[in-house]
Amino acid sequence: MEKDIKLMKGNDAIAEAAIRAGADAYFGYPITPQSEVIEYLMAEQPEKRTGMVVLQAESEVAAINMIYGAAGAGKRVLTTSSSPGISLMQEGISYIAGAQLPCVLVNVVRGGPGLGTIQPSQADYFQSVKGGGHGDYKLIVLAPASVQESVDFIKLAFDIAFKYRNPVMLLTDGVLGQMMEKVEFFEQQERKKEDEPWATVGKAGRGHRNYITSLFIKPEKMYEVNLELQKKYREVEKNEVRYQEIDTEDADYLFVAYGTTARICQKACQLAREKGIKVGLLRPISLYPYPYDAINKLADKVKGVMVIEMNHGQMVEDVKLAVNGKLEVGFMGRSGGIIPTPSEILEALENKFINK
Repeated sequence: MEKDIKLMKGNDAIAEAAIRAGADAYFGYPITPQSEVIEYLMAEQPEKRTGMVVLQAESEVAAINMIYGAAGAGKRVLTTSSSPGISLMQEGISYIAGAQLPCVLVNVVRGGPGLGTIQPSQADYFQSVKGGGHGDYKLIVLAPASVQESVDFIKLAFDIAFKYRNPVMLLTDGVLGQMMEKVEFFEQQERKKEDEPWATVGKAGRGHRNYITSLFIKPEKMYEVNLELQKKYREVEKNEVRYQEIDTEDADYLFVAYGTTARICQKACQLAREKGIKVGLLRPISLYPYPYDAINKLADKVKGVMVIEMNHGQMVEDVKLAVNGKLEVGFMGRSGGIIPTPSEILEALENKFINK
């Protein structure tokens, strides 16, 4: 069968992937640098291709509550936004997680805090991984490092979301959203026709009516629900850890980076080895669950770990937890939409561990 390969901008590719993944509906609101997603969907008119509904809500708050309602009906639904828009969605995201409903969220991160800048950033790590809303809940978070992975992870995100009845977030950024790359698309998936056994689709044929909520007035019941959630998260941590190792077999030093910065670190590794410095890279693909064990094992082999992020030090806290005091962890960050160069990353490594 002939491969379906296209040259596409990251945001457009995410939109096309959503259609092909058999999504039932998209609810969203425009915000730079993410607006191309909804623009592509509106222009493509997927309702004529698959029956997928596309609606621009009046706000991000409205969009996430539409996601809540459609997810409760068992539908494959997603929204996309960028940092300030995701912040507005946090209450609804907590409700969805508390009600144990599947959905896909995409954050094309921009610089902050506040309205910030429209350039790329990774400063939403804490918000995404540690829980940006209220309560003891977790999002499953995937971090693509290419337009191809952005496409592949949309399909994966729907599968994981329904497996665990939990929201899944793709944490991308303005670089990946705006850049163009060659993409091989998966075949069109059919929209699911069968109702989920837990969905609120009426009583016919069931003998009972399903009831979905995140409101539990009695503390004993709320405690029970929290224990159920924590049990689910332990299963996620056991089964869904994803990461990539590059040139770690003989490495004396280790970069840890995700997404766009991981790609830049690959070039920094090459520059380092040209100078005789053996550097490897561990790229977390799942930010929750996090690859603590993989980093801990590499900490037994290397002389130092350097964390590279487009923020002022967020994932570095998880790397320090993973290393567990075995060796020193260095950090280099850029913010405000500034992207570090490979030579700057190598210089930071040398200044921290080699040129002492």
